[in-house]
Amino acid sequence: MGKQIIALDAMGGDHGAPVIVGAARLALEEFPQLELVLVGDQQKLRLEVEKNGLSSNPRIRVHHASEIVAMDEMPVVALKKKKDSSMRVAINLVQDGTVQACVSAGNTGALMATSKFVLKTIQGISRPAICTALPGIKGHTHMLDLGANLECEPENLVEFAVMGSVLAQSVEGITNPSVGLLNIGSEAIKGSDLIKRTSQLLSETTLNYHGFVEGDDIYKGTVDVIVTDGFVGNVSLKTGEGLAALVNHVLKSEFKRNWLTKLAAICAMPVLSSVRRKLDPGRYNGASLLGLNGIVVKSHGGADTASFLNAIRIAVIEIEKNVPQRISSEIEKFFSPAEEAVT
Repeated sequence: MGKQIIALDAMGGDHGAPVIVGAARLALEEFPQLELVLVGDQQKLRLEVEKNGLSSNPRIRVHHASEIVAMDEMPVVALKKKKDSSMRVAINLVQDGTVQACVSAGNTGALMATSKFVLKTIQGISRPAICTALPGIKGHTHMLDLGANLECEPENLVEFAVMGSVLAQSVEGITNPSVGLLNIGSEAIKGSDLIKRTSQLLSETTLNYHGFVEGDDIYKGTVDVIVTDGFVGNVSLKTGEGLAALVNHVLKSEFKRNWLTKLAAICAMPVLSSVRRKLDPGRYNGASLLGLNGIVVKSHGGADTASFLNAIRIAVIEIEKNVPQRISSEIEKFFSPAEEAVT
């Protein structure tokens, strides 16, 4: 296994350098072949590096960037006016081959716009998509798009299906990932004209197309990959996060009601701790920006050290599995026959 070199946008996210440098320390301990480039304010980062005992570690270095993209900044402003931001510089390092991947907890819109502008999309891919793994009864379900493309054409959704299938195959080791199209019902008569046309196109591919799936299938693990547009995907993701928070709140409130329920909580603590670990969003932190000529992983803006570490893990896996090249190869196989038929 060769070494992996990853740039971290060390100024992005709600917590910035303290969380990201802390996660970097843990990542270096976990991956002996990993090298990290911390991108951001040189003075601040060197202080954090020293606090974490990394000053003499040859596998981590600081690359100065003078600007920061705010979490509420318009993507077009970040793209045009902040060319020396930690986010832009980190992505530039991917583009020029200095590093193999970039991880950022920064502004999602700015990250997508900048990544697409700098890295460009893989030939045959019209739009990149955001994909992440969600916990389910039967392992994980990879879902895309989660917010990059609010409106899509059937051809875009087919591209997402191919990319999601490649990712599930690469990361999870699934030989022939099943793909489902998110709809308001599983029956063929349900859904909009766009969804029906997409389903028809998917059924004509060599993908392991399952057919329509519904919202409750996301967490049942009915299929390995679920495809939808960015609007529905983002709403579904946030709804799931909100439900998890509600369940956590209700359990805490009920167990704190009186001395008897508190005693019950003590008895149930091992089970509750296990449930919390399995449903902890931090365990699934790290969304892949698929369809680019390079690896970019988006961490949740509010990620803590352990959560950001998971985003780094995803970047390491995608480097090892060469995900962009795999997607490129699959897209070429999918669309070359159609192009040859036309010519």
